[in-house]
Amino acid sequence: MMQETQLLKLELAIRPYKEQIVNHPLYKAIKSIDDLNIFMEYHIYAVWDFMSLLKALQRNLTCVDLPWFPTGDADTRYLINEIVTGEESDIDHKGRRKSHYELYLEAMEQSGADRKGMLALAQQLKAGKNLEEALEDKQIPNAANLFIKHTFDTIRSSKTHVQSAVFTFSREDLIPDMFIAIINDLNAQFPKSISIFKYYLERHIEVDGDHHSNLALEMTSKLCGDSDAKWDEAITGVKEALSVRIRLWDDALEDILAKRTVEI
Repeated sequence: MMQETQLLKLELAIRPYKEQIVNHPLYKAIKSIDDLNIFMEYHIYAVWDFMSLLKALQRNLTCVDLPWFPTGDADTRYLINEIVTGEESDIDHKGRRKSHYELYLEAMEQSGADRKGMLALAQQLKAGKNLEEALEDKQIPNAANLFIKHTFDTIRSSKTHVQSAVFTFSREDLIPDMFIAIINDLNAQFPKSISIFKYYLERHIEVDGDHHSNLALEMTSKLCGDSDAKWDEAITGVKEALSVRIRLWDDALEDILAKRTVEI
C-alpha cells in the first residue's frame, strides 16, 4: 500500500511535465518529410542514450562480470533482462533481429535525415574519446548535448532507483496519439520514405509503451521500496529528465520553424 501511495505521489508530481511533452507544439509543426527529418535528427540522441541508461541498469542489477555469481533480487534481474532483450534484439520490419537504435538509424536513412552527428559521436566514443570530448562535435544540437549529459549524470550517480525511475517515467509513454495520426498521414503520401519510422513507432507502442512500461514500473517500485528518501530522489530525477526532454523538443521545434521561414 505504501508503494502504491508513493507511485501516485510521483505521478502527480511529474504530471505537469508530462503534459507539456505530450501537448508540445512540436508534433503539430511536423507537416512534411523535411520537418520529420529534423525531429529525427534531435530524437536519435535520446534513442541512443536510452540504451546506455538501460544497460547501466542491467549492469547494476545483474552480474555482468566473471566469474559469475547471482546478484541482487531474482525478480528484478528478470525484469531488467526482459526489457534489455526487447530493446537490444527486437524484430525489425523484415523480421530480422535488431536493436531499436539500429532500427531508428535505418528509418533515418530511408527518410533522408542527417545521421552524421550521431554516427560521428558513436565513432569517437568507440575510438576511446570520453563523452565530454565527443560531445564537443558541432554537429550535435546543443539541446541533445544537454540531454545526453543529464542521462549520463544519472548513470554516474550510481543511484539505481533513480535510474529506474527516469527510465520508467520519462521515456516510455510520451508519444501522443496526434503524432501517430500525423505519421500515418505522411506515410500514406510517402510510403517509401517513412514506412520504417512508422514501424518503429508502432513497435515502440506495442512493446515499450505496454509490456516494457509495466515491467519498468514494477522494477522501480521494487528498487524504491518503502524508502521515502528514495522515492523523493526518484521524483527529483524524473522532473529533471522531463525538463531536458522539453528543452530537446523546444529546440527541434525552433529548428523546424526557422528552416521553414528560410525556405519561404
